[in-house]
Amino acid sequence: MPVPQIRGAQAREVWRRLSAVTDPELDEPITDMGFVERLEVSRSGEVEIDFRLPTYWCSPNFAFLMADGIRKAAMTPAWVQKVRVQLQDHCFADKVNDGINGQQPFGAIFAALTEGGNLDEVRETFREKAFLRRQEAVLQGLRAMGWTAGQITTLTLAEFDALNLSGHAEAAAQKPRYREILVGDGLALLPEDWAFVTWRGDPIVAEDLQDHLMRLRALRINMEFNGAMCRGLAAARYKEVVRNGEEPELIDFILGRVPPRACGDSQSSRG
Repeated sequence: MPVPQIRGAQAREVWRRLSAVTDPELDEPITDMGFVERLEVSRSGEVEIDFRLPTYWCSPNFAFLMADGIRKAAMTPAWVQKVRVQLQDHCFADKVNDGINGQQPFGAIFAALTEGGNLDEVRETFREKAFLRRQEAVLQGLRAMGWTAGQITTLTLAEFDALNLSGHAEAAAQKPRYREILVGDGLALLPEDWAFVTWRGDPIVAEDLQDHLMRLRALRINMEFNGAMCRGLAAARYKEVVRNGEEPELIDFILGRVPPRACGDSQSSRG
């Protein structure tokens, strides 16, 4: 899906805010995935955003999470007076739009499907996946720089903040994103806290690092497979996805032709 034309300083500011909203299953910005169809800002500070997903039947959980993230991100600038989010071309579009714009919880909108449940557990699951995927990118960057398991597993938060990962584009890009969850979720707070821990907050010991990386790789491949499938579905549905010929497609995953991502490669991690 093409990126909409963004005109005006205020619209560009909202667009930057939207880049922090991710597809919960892929941990990729919705702006990079081409999900945002239209963004308009009125003189009175009202923001309208239209977005659409790769398929008509994308999970309502995912659709609601993204719509909620879009609304919250767009409301962040102090000058914004009102936000209207519209999901397009989706089987639950009306319910999602009514819930988000009416600020009603997911459980109230989809009571028949959830038996009054909420999305807290779903959010937690995707937060964990994002944390681990971002962690793997940084770990692979350090390994490419020649760091030993002992050096990696004893790195402190203060030392992590001082890291220079230039020359390893993917690791450098994911470093602040990894830190956002690491610190934001309280897994490391003090300068002397370990920089690399499990989602439960347990330290990763040197002798377990290789096994840990193997598990992270499996998670990444699964997420990248889903990303390839989303792009393929979007291309088939909208005929608008621009490919550079380098991204792996579904057949590459099926035949095991996807090599480990090179940490110095500037290609998007979705591929």
